Amino acid sequence: MRALIRAGHTAVVVDDLRSGREAAVQGAPLVRRNVGDREAIETLLDNFGPFDGILHFAALISVADSVADPRAYYANNVFAAASLADAAVNHGVRAFVLSSTAAVYGHPEIQPISEDTPTAPINPYGASKAMIERYLVDVEHAHGMRTTALRYFNACGADPEGDLGECHDPETHLIPVALETAAGLRPELQLYGTDYPTDDGTCVRDYIHVTDLADAHVRAIEALLEDGPGGAYNLGTGTGRSIYEVLAAVERTIGERLPVAKHPRRPGDPPVLVADSTRFRREFGWEPQHSDLDTIVSTAWAWLRHWKDL
Repeated sequence: MRALIRAGHTAVVVDDLRSGREAAVQGAPLVRRNVGDREAIETLLDNFGPFDGILHFAALISVADSVADPRAYYANNVFAAASLADAAVNHGVRAFVLSSTAAVYGHPEIQPISEDTPTAPINPYGASKAMIERYLVDVEHAHGMRTTALRYFNACGADPEGDLGECHDPETHLIPVALETAAGLRPELQLYGTDYPTDDGTCVRDYIHVTDLADAHVRAIEALLEDGPGGAYNLGTGTGRSIYEVLAAVERTIGERLPVAKHPRRPGDPPVLVADSTRFRREFGWEPQHSDLDTIVSTAWAWLRHWKDL
């Protein structure tokens, strides 16, 4: 929202707040509805429109939860998203940007991962995103609404102003969990797997700051509205960081060692996932500006201290 406003756009937020916070809306009109509520969406498009574009972020995102309850993931990430896209087509919306994921690739053998890598999801979360991506491609071909799917790798960090950041309940992402441990909100960090075939034995991931992701979304929606490029794109830095490297950045920020409990690997965690974002960089002139590890961790730490009043 903040990035859109700074780029000169106006917006309406649709969120049922099952996991979101009203404070994050930052003063824009808020419609408290599920995006799959077709009647509510049709009313919104009638009353607030016309709209030029839609950015869709309202997905369920936990791999483990998707395995335990796949019906919820297909209902929300496919059927509700498709209902939103259908309503958009019916109301003349010209552009639709989907928040997608590297989970559509599964466990590819070649790193870094380019968009030419076949999609082969291995869990319902990744499968649901691959399905809605394909649905949007077919909708664009049939009805002309331009679409883009942005495949994130590891989204992280917080707004540099310190008042917007991650607040999942429960929190499962590495950096906020490490910082909660540093703040004394957890007794120790649980580290799963130190015997991977990587330089230090821990998983390697591509961490991309949310501010850089926000910039990418603004560029993507504006390009679609100007008859520019669209399709599927990876968003990452192209540099992999191990869990130990992330923890070292956390310890540099807080100035002390973290208590860590080591456990065996979790099933299904690949050793390395790194993005090749060459296509998006080339077509949109985009370069991550905030995604070095120390900036990611320091902004996340500032946010946690603000949110928890530490």
